[in-house]
Amino acid sequence: MPRSKALPDELDPCARQLVERLRRLKDHGELTMRQLAAKTGYSAKSWERYLGGTALPPQAAVEALARITGADPVPLLALHEIAADIRASRRARPVAQSQPTGQEQEQEQPAGPKGPDPGAPATPIVLTAPPATGPSPGRFPHIALTAGVVALTVAFLAALLLILRLDEDGTPAAVAAPPSTTEASPPPSYTCHIARVDGRWSAGINNARNTEISYGATGADVAEAQCLLRRAGISPGGIDGMFGPLTLRAVKTFQQRAGLDVDGMLGPRSWKALRG
Repeated sequence: MPRSKALPDELDPCARQLVERLRRLKDHGELTMRQLAAKTGYSAKSWERYLGGTALPPQAAVEALARITGADPVPLLALHEIAADIRASRRARPVAQSQPTGQEQEQEQPAGPKGPDPGAPATPIVLTAPPATGPSPGRFPHIALTAGVVALTVAFLAALLLILRLDEDGTPAAVAAPPSTTEASPPPSYTCHIARVDGRWSAGINNARNTEISYGATGADVAEAQCLLRRAGISPGGIDGMFGPLTLRAVKTFQQRAGLDVDGMLGPRSWKALRG
């Protein structure tokens, strides 16, 4: 597992603690950025920004990561709320503008003619400075107008950046879907109904099929296997119908206990052992 990059120094403590916890959940589940995108509905580039500390993840993204890793979302959401309040207060602070001093720099007067008459008596050269009475009457309106234009420009750019950031980070990225659909469908929900049917264990999800499945598979067959693994006392993570790292680990653990080939694939022999 590659080592995570260091978080930005300007990140506030609550946001830093939130990102560190999310990183630990991702590493514990052995999830890649692509798998996070497939399971949460947020793009891999968005997760790179969230886990890199350059963007605060939306609340729904935090809940989704907690759900797929089996973690308690309550402390994560509490940290997210505090970090969001801190970030909002920082964005609300007015941009400090430098104020003109209104003082003109003194300029030296010409030192006199270049070629003085050698026979004429030396005359002392006096450097005169403009009176320190403030800016000239025609200069102050010009300075005020310039400062006003600068302030309006900065305010407009700040509002534009805020809108672009909210549009980029606040909207979940669409999960890859068939060309005929415009929005990603939510993942199906599975519920385990463990029972003995004709002397065999069943979760009531895939009609007792023993279809061969392996890492990367999705659907009811995977959910059935996850329920039966949990019944056997081995946690596959969530019952989400996705054959990911946690489910793969659970299958190998079960195969080792049952004395089967530890290949991480659920074939006829593994199904038979699962159903008892």
